[in-house]
Amino acid sequence: MESSILINCGFGETRVALLEDGAPAEIFIERHSEVGLVGNIYKGRVTRVLPGMEAAFLDIGLSRAAFLYVDDVWTPPEVEPPTELDFGAPAPAESTRDLAAKPRQTGNRREDRPSITKLLREGQDLLVQVSKDPIGTKGARVTAHLTLAGRFAVLMPNHQHVGISKRITDEGERTRLRALVESLRQPSEGFIVRTEGQGIGESELVSDIEFLRALWQDIEGGAASRPAPSLVQAELDIVLRAARDLFTRDVRRFVVDDAPQAERIRALMRKYAPEMAERVEVHEDAIGLFDHFGVETELERALLREVPLRSGGSIVIDQAEALTAIDINTGSFVGKQNLESTILRTNLEAAKVIVSQIRLRNIGGIIIVDFIDMESEENRALVYKAFCEELERDRAKSHPLPISPLGVLEMTRKRVRDSLGAMLTEPCPYCGGLGRLRSRLTVCHEIFRELTRQSRVSPAADLVVSAHPEVAAMLAEENAETLSSLEKASGGVILIQARRDFHQERYEIHRRGNA
Repeated sequence: MESSILINCGFGETRVALLEDGAPAEIFIERHSEVGLVGNIYKGRVTRVLPGMEAAFLDIGLSRAAFLYVDDVWTPPEVEPPTELDFGAPAPAESTRDLAAKPRQTGNRREDRPSITKLLREGQDLLVQVSKDPIGTKGARVTAHLTLAGRFAVLMPNHQHVGISKRITDEGERTRLRALVESLRQPSEGFIVRTEGQGIGESELVSDIEFLRALWQDIEGGAASRPAPSLVQAELDIVLRAARDLFTRDVRRFVVDDAPQAERIRALMRKYAPEMAERVEVHEDAIGLFDHFGVETELERALLREVPLRSGGSIVIDQAEALTAIDINTGSFVGKQNLESTILRTNLEAAKVIVSQIRLRNIGGIIIVDFIDMESEENRALVYKAFCEELERDRAKSHPLPISPLGVLEMTRKRVRDSLGAMLTEPCPYCGGLGRLRSRLTVCHEIFRELTRQSRVSPAADLVVSAHPEVAAMLAEENAETLSSLEKASGGVILIQARRDFHQERYEIHRRGNA
């Protein structure tokens, strides 16, 4: 599969798009006013230790305390760290969810794991790395298992594990790389060989490892001389991260619309992969880079609730804070054979589009996909297989479960930063982010009930109802008989006043002559 990378440098914003077979697969945005924290290393101070949660909060110099779970402090020797990195993310030790299936775990705690109170104390200084950006009201998630990513390898200080990327499938190459790293590493070092390390020689790996060692020495020295809380090492900016983490051998073009940034990328590549520096080019066309490659159109589509399918069906995506529900509709697609065949074709097409939208929108957390019901277990297995094959392209860690007899697929996907929708949009000030309003008729009935209450308290009083123009019109025209009945019952007059400055759900009732 041929890939391309596009980098658009705007005013106060940098956007990165990864194209696969010419179509945008992933989009990353970094604004100068909202730079991500993932990968940053801080010298923090423990402010609270919570035994009941097996966690602690740290002051790392941000507005909100960072969260540190016990498994991000202590790792048993038999647990191997993961061997893949999300874009710009460190490789933290396994989380509780990853360990849920391990036999040695009992309830929420492993039998041999010490309590958080044995590992940390309030006031203690600790070197930590951000593994998840602050999202919503939550502070940053941090880990004490630090990782330093190079071009070909990832250094894990104070670990002794050697891992090889799972995407390197040739067993002979895996054995060669493992033996090579074992011969180069020191006793207090662990390494992960990244996918880009496949086929490299000893000299290239030695150079990468020496760079990472020197970087770690600088970090240790900086941490010793700085007070807590303070930033010790900032992660690379999005441009150099893209060059380091995304610019693999299958990327044929790396197009940047800013000449100085393109030269920074070439300089980095000359150091690690000189032959790939020639693939970096500057976009000088009058048409914008993202417009030229159709990325702007896909960005707009990624903010829609409903995404059409080529067959005539559609998928509907509803995102909540920690859960996303995705529904599939056949729409105008009627098929050519029988109902089960029509459903299968729609679900197979939807499976591919859903994964592409999950990646493009960077949807994380719990994801529920409601496929159209399939009677055949064989067909459910076919759709699940197609879904998993599409997921293999995704670098973010995910765990899909087989489709249930009800047609529901449940999965989790690692989330280290806000979704595209959360980054590009904000809650509607009119509906408050709910997406729906109380109907005009519902507001009218609320007004009727309030008028009834007030007429009991103040019989024969003249009342003025102030409401949104559309609600006022419905009261005065469609519900005139109801108002007349209320006037007869109370013995007073009810006047309707339209207020253009009122929200549709807002209304006020006061006695005539009282503003």
